[in-house]
Amino acid sequence: MSAHPHHLHLHHTGKRLRHFFRPDGRKVHIAGSPDEAEKLRKTLSAVEKEGEFDLVIHGSPEHIEALRHTHAHHESRHRQLKEEHGDLANEFERVIRELDALSNELHMISEHAVQLDANFSKYGYSAHLRTKDSPNESRAASLHGDSSFDKNQWAAERKLGETMRLYQKPIVRQYFHKGLLWRAREAQEVASYELFVDLFYVGIIAITGDTAAEHPTGESLLRFVITFVMGWKFWSDISALIGWFDSDDILRRFSILFILTCLLGFTTNMAAAFTETYAPLVAFYLAARLFIAVSIFWYAWQIPMVRASMIANGIINAVPAALWIGSIHVEEPGRQALIWPAIFLDIFGPPAMITFQRGAGWMSEKFHAWAKKKFEFFPGTNIEHRIERMNAFVTLVFGSCVLGLLYQSKVPFGINAFFGKAALGLIQAFTFNWLYFEIDSFNLHTHAIRRHVASAMIWLSIHLPFIMSFVLSASALAVLVRAHDCEDAPVDSLYETFIPRSEEHIEDSLRWFYCGGLGISLACMSVISYTHVYRSIPNRRLGKNKCILIRFLVSIAIILLPLAKEHLNSLELIATTTCLVLFVLFLELIGSTLTGQNILWDAHCGRNKCKYDAKCQVSKKDLEASIRNGTVLNVEEIAKRDKGENGAIGHI
Repeated sequence: MSAHPHHLHLHHTGKRLRHFFRPDGRKVHIAGSPDEAEKLRKTLSAVEKEGEFDLVIHGSPEHIEALRHTHAHHESRHRQLKEEHGDLANEFERVIRELDALSNELHMISEHAVQLDANFSKYGYSAHLRTKDSPNESRAASLHGDSSFDKNQWAAERKLGETMRLYQKPIVRQYFHKGLLWRAREAQEVASYELFVDLFYVGIIAITGDTAAEHPTGESLLRFVITFVMGWKFWSDISALIGWFDSDDILRRFSILFILTCLLGFTTNMAAAFTETYAPLVAFYLAARLFIAVSIFWYAWQIPMVRASMIANGIINAVPAALWIGSIHVEEPGRQALIWPAIFLDIFGPPAMITFQRGAGWMSEKFHAWAKKKFEFFPGTNIEHRIERMNAFVTLVFGSCVLGLLYQSKVPFGINAFFGKAALGLIQAFTFNWLYFEIDSFNLHTHAIRRHVASAMIWLSIHLPFIMSFVLSASALAVLVRAHDCEDAPVDSLYETFIPRSEEHIEDSLRWFYCGGLGISLACMSVISYTHVYRSIPNRRLGKNKCILIRFLVSIAIILLPLAKEHLNSLELIATTTCLVLFVLFLELIGSTLTGQNILWDAHCGRNKCKYDAKCQVSKKDLEASIRNGTVLNVEEIAKRDKGENGAIGHI
């Protein structure tokens, strides 16, 4: 390859030509813009003599002239070779075409196997990620930049319509194989029925929170946790199946509708579940869970590649059903001895399955080899789709919790303690939204899902207690907002329907619900933030890890607020927690600035650009050599070094 340096650039698919050689051997460098041309001229002047190279701007008349002149020369040379050597020249052309095709395929598989929609710039680089062909061959060809793509065929396909099929054979969207994650090139969009599921489920979890806040006791908290986790499994199971398999047919819609119907039946039996309606509650829950298990077994039969993995996942889904059925026939408190093992298997069964598929350290060498062989292929989840789904769900949770703060006033001027508490609650929810979506994603170097399998498991698991505690806190906050236990909170200023719901005295248990839920949710956000890798910016006022530590300490302070000797009234309690949450936000904002930088304003528009450090397994010397020689770094070698230093790395 070194004997034909231009060959690398002429067949580097998907990339713009950076330079080529004229017939006289002069090298022509191509810049994308005048600014780039100026920078490139300075760089080239340091390594090459003036006059030994040409520098043109992409698309300029000079660029076009140089291409036409070089193209005409090679066309003339090609005709001359055909006339002089005939069959030998044809054989050379055939061999070169085969070499080009094989070199391009080898390059895409072993060295540059990931398309742009892997989102390395957004979620971090991974040497263990590959992209696989799309079922739509014409689309895959266009993404590759394949010169053999037939434009007439593409124009004809545009005129063809599509039909919604009753059944379509499922396709694995992405899967793991020998430490690599193979994924489809195209982005996985969030379907409309997925958002419908989110909206429906958010309304249901609000009901569970309101029921617990109306009677703030230890027993109601226990029931809240159980029903919330059971409801969470509905959402997570639907998300997993949609994320694993592509089956855009009518049957999938009816399957989602059936699960939602089970969720509706589950919800209608939550209020009196532990007194009268426990049997129908579990029946609707098991109907959905066993339907999911049957679906997984169906996918195992339809897709032999992941059959072993899907059978194991189906068993994991079906085994806890025996415990749930048994709990129907046992009275309290013995029922709890069956409920919690069943919940444990429902929640931690899938992560345990992933650990088993990857091979755990406690396995014997023979058993480990068997597991590796049996579970050589197992499905994974698209990182973009998973994060978008989680973000959409968290957004809906924040928004629905704000709805609980709303009340109705019947006085002409209703600016009083009720309005003040509602405004403070709104500030809290907005601050949490700011911290979760912007602060904790600012200067992100590697997302938890792409960082390591352990961080991915923590990130996925911690969202359950995060959302559950926030919902409980928001439900208690709604009761505190309507309470008239403080000054300037006349109960007769409320609309008639809200007067019976206004409390004169705040129970200590409600304070624990509010402060405990808010503090735990803030602590969970600290864990979520800690699972990511952030860019280390020199001269930053406060490092990210220190901000996370302070956030965790503030969460402990919020949790312990009900222990205050003199109990705070509802307004004072909400104001105190709001100030603590705002303190965390302001600390993050100030800590993200640089020492010596004006905190309040900047003379320049937009965010400041600054240098940052980040751990990378590629040395600066290798990067510079790659850029200078025009070669591509081999990600297999990077992956081996990465695995040697950090252990086996996996992605969900």
